[in-house]
Amino acid sequence: MGLKRFLLGNPETIAGTIYGTIIVLSVLAAGAKAYEHHLWRLDVIAATSAVVLWLAHVYSHGIGESLKLGRRLTVSELVSVARCEYSIVAAAVPPVLALALGAAGVVSPRTAIWLVFGVGAITLAAQGVRYARLERLSRGGAVLTVVVNLALGLALVAVEVLISH
Repeated sequence: MGLKRFLLGNPETIAGTIYGTIIVLSVLAAGAKAYEHHLWRLDVIAATSAVVLWLAHVYSHGIGESLKLGRRLTVSELVSVARCEYSIVAAAVPPVLALALGAAGVVSPRTAIWLVFGVGAITLAAQGVRYARLERLSRGGAVLTVVVNLALGLALVAVEVLISH
């Protein structure tokens, strides 16, 4: 797999990238106030959450595929499922790195949190653009797709924040 494909993904990874971005933003938003002075701890929680959810997806998709095929999956088939779902973890990397800048004292904690949400918003917008291009939507359809992707993604993060506070 080339670096460009790893970073930008393929049509099958859009869902995982959006999902992973929303999850990591939700964890970081929910914990930002509580871990304001312990950003490394929050960073570990966010990264661990992404890995745990990825493993849950790999396991559940593996079970589903096994039932669909009527047999146990081979190791290579399970590895294929894991590769298909890697975008959940990959999506967590940029926000986790942005928060690490604050944890390391490179930027202020407040700036790091803003960077996290900037990176997340850019990621959600980019996935909307990718979807629009793959679907060959008109310019208006593409703009609507990006707006809806951003709005829904950030609304879900807001719900998580409201519930956790």
